Amino acid sequence: MPEQYPESMKGTTTVGLVFADGVILATEKRATMGYLIASKRAKKVYQIADRIGMTIAGGVGDAQQLARIITVECNLYQIRRSRAITVGASSTLLSNYLNQNRYMPYYVQLLVGGVDEHGPSVYSVDALGGATKESDIVSTGSGSPMAYGVLEDRYHADMTEDEAIELAIRALKSAMKRDAGSGEGVHVVVITKDKFQELGEDDLKKYLPKISA
Repeated sequence: MPEQYPESMKGTTTVGLVFADGVILATEKRATMGYLIASKRAKKVYQIADRIGMTIAGGVGDAQQLARIITVECNLYQIRRSRAITVGASSTLLSNYLNQNRYMPYYVQLLVGGVDEHGPSVYSVDALGGATKESDIVSTGSGSPMAYGVLEDRYHADMTEDEAIELAIRALKSAMKRDAGSGEGVHVVVITKDKFQELGEDDLKKYLPKISA
């Protein structure tokens, strides 16, 4: 971690994956400050438009500021053009903002995912504004190597919603076992053309027996 950020909260695992009808965005809930667990209920998935979400990894303050900025910009886009912003356009907007600040960069790694007239998609956006469209799976944060091991092994095209949710949770649980910066439960968001749904604790419980088996 760069010395100029000695007190920044860091360490996380975020997952994005595309299934047949939509996108899953999922994170764990731990925020760390060095060796201190600063929060056990950190919010790492934000709704930035009607059917678009964003996950955060990196400096919490930087990421929260960007979430506020991009949410406002997505709303302004809809007001000015009388139509909803696309997932690609929102990631490009975020990319441009980050690139303009490249000499004083935001300490973040972001995922932008959702559903628009082009279908479901997920984009990875880095601190300097690089935006990459991911066709299937993506993970960011300190626990991403462990998450990728599960995602690469179990992902397949045309997954159902339940299969995709189960895989996202399984990938997070794998990261939480080995990454000190990840833990304290999971936060899962399901985005389709009909909904932006944050799964509650009762919703998540039905997937845990399958993952533990």
